[in-house]
Amino acid sequence: MQPLVLFDLDNTLVNLDEAFQAWAAEFVDEHRLEPEAVDWLIALDQVGYPHREVFFGTVREHFALPESVEELWGRYRKRMPYLVRCRPQVMKELSRLRAAKWKVAIVTNGTADNQLGKIQRTGLAEAVDAYALSGLEGIRKLDVGLFEIAVRRCGMNLADGGWMVGDQLVKDIGGGRAAGLRTVWIDQGVSQDQGHEADYVVTDVLHAMEILHDKR
Repeated sequence: MQPLVLFDLDNTLVNLDEAFQAWAAEFVDEHRLEPEAVDWLIALDQVGYPHREVFFGTVREHFALPESVEELWGRYRKRMPYLVRCRPQVMKELSRLRAAKWKVAIVTNGTADNQLGKIQRTGLAEAVDAYALSGLEGIRKLDVGLFEIAVRRCGMNLADGGWMVGDQLVKDIGGGRAAGLRTVWIDQGVSQDQGHEADYVVTDVLHAMEILHDKR
């Protein structure tokens, strides 16, 4: 039986926080806002991870911007795939996993254009066996159905077992456990609901990949 691992995308395989900071600086410059607006945007992003439509509604009101929420949200989605990056070391370890006969897939929430753009532009589309995006499938983590789609696209079944790796305790770890998977939580020091316990806790996806190789 081939081993299986599912990875979250944002702040797991790609550094969304870094990309967001770059976007915030561009946004402030484009709208000719005061420099401290960058810190304000970053702080708003970190408060409860609000849905982007809610986020941009708050941004529009705070800065009295003329654009609609839909325009702001749409520009963000188009820009982010160009700002996120997947470290070369992560790409190398994904290749190493597949060379060791692991089936590898991505399971991510988010709009189809934004998430698919990230996967394609970073080269992750070719670095994994499959992916399941909530924006395409109409269901979101922690719904087991999204995990099932990714696993099926790998030619496997959830009953075969496997692993889920991600940075969100509820969506990734809770969802992974509900799907019958073993889990690795990437703890990035952000306070989260502690009601879900992972099999392993690391601070970097590369550490998670080493655990997978050890458990092969």
